[in-house]
Amino acid sequence: MQKTIILSLGGSLIVPDGIDINFLKDFKKTIEEYIKKNYRFAIICGGGKLARNFQQIASESKKLSAKQLDWLGIYATKINAHLLKSMFSSNVNKNIISNPTLKVNFKKDIIIAAGWLPGWSTDYDAVLLAENLGVKDVINMSNVDYVYNKDPKKHKGAKKIEKISWQDYSRLISQKWKAGMNVPFDPVAAKEAMKLNIKVYIVGKDLKNLRNLLEGKKFRGTVIE
Repeated sequence: MQKTIILSLGGSLIVPDGIDINFLKDFKKTIEEYIKKNYRFAIICGGGKLARNFQQIASESKKLSAKQLDWLGIYATKINAHLLKSMFSSNVNKNIISNPTLKVNFKKDIIIAAGWLPGWSTDYDAVLLAENLGVKDVINMSNVDYVYNKDPKKHKGAKKIEKISWQDYSRLISQKWKAGMNVPFDPVAAKEAMKLNIKVYIVGKDLKNLRNLLEGKKFRGTVIE
């Protein structure tokens, strides 16, 4: 029986500034390597810099509502999802998933998903897709390698956390969603994951580190449960 992996791929890795084609090529090789080992993947794409650029440029011309900003971010995730789908070619499901609550047919070994509705990030969509597919683990890859007790960009003494409960994680971040919010796992997604008893692995960008996690070896990152 194939093992199903739910992987939330942060837009910060797809489009950190421009498109990171070298990372995407290596990511593709890694996923295809594990498909040969009887894995299958549901990959949910974030918006990254593309989403933030859309939101910033549009906001400069007129004041936009939170909902309007979210929709711009969602469209950015769809562009990134189409890019990723085109790279996997024949081994990927034809349709990109927008609504993670609808029945999913794994006709191929890879399905690609994008943003769904305003009010949260694709982290939440990944949690809903995990519930839909009966999977209790979500892997979150982004430019954040650990959860820290403080924002490491603002506090030099911030300490990485290797394991944390959902209750304690929720105390570390804002409980209010904001378009373009930059946290390891968004507050709406965190609340839903806690309710559904889903475990999330924050593992950063390193693909060797991802391999270690998939193989049950020691890895660098944070487990939230």
